[in-house]
Amino acid sequence: MIYIIPTKQGIGVEIWGTYDDLGGLYEFISKFWHGEDDLNYPGSENRDKLISGFSYEIRKAKDGSRLKRNTSHYSQGRQLYYGSQITWVDFLFSLTAIRYHMRFRETNKFDISQMLLLEFWLEKAMNTFDEADAKALIGFIDDGLYVANSHVYQCMCSINLDFLRLGGGKRAFRRLPELLKRGVYCTAEYKEYEEFLRNKAKKLGCEVSELEVNDGDFDYENLKW
Repeated sequence: MIYIIPTKQGIGVEIWGTYDDLGGLYEFISKFWHGEDDLNYPGSENRDKLISGFSYEIRKAKDGSRLKRNTSHYSQGRQLYYGSQITWVDFLFSLTAIRYHMRFRETNKFDISQMLLLEFWLEKAMNTFDEADAKALIGFIDDGLYVANSHVYQCMCSINLDFLRLGGGKRAFRRLPELLKRGVYCTAEYKEYEEFLRNKAKKLGCEVSELEVNDGDFDYENLKW
């Protein structure tokens, strides 16, 4: 079974599992990637970007290209576990996008179990890092974010960048619910960012969904998780 723990600096989580655990998770996520091509709903391409990025990390972990550790299990002895690091923001948006796509595809008990597993462990990781401040964040696991729009990927990237610039720790974690308001439908933060993107797209002569978030000189390679 997979499990999720917070990173030391609170930037996000480490998701861990055996090769088979992560293979099953990857199979589940992939089922809901490109989930709306035939429906052509607004934002489907952007949601696919979220889901594909998430599935990529799970696949790289499964293939042993991210984290590794030996874990003792009382009934199975020592096992090699594989893992990957994912920010809180990326995880929340990707999970919401998968859940949204599940509305338009046939699901089975395995799919539902995988979603419940992710939700359970993500909430546990939040409480483990900071139980007091997690109370304001847990609600975003259950569809608090609005992903039925054409700029959800840009929204995730901008929130993620602002969060990472806070440098991690409990202070940054405490600020996260405030930053996530940008992804909540009809909040002042959502409307302001939507207007910003529309004006930028108009100026550049492109669609909102084609815009890239300017991350300046942010040093991702030396990020302290």
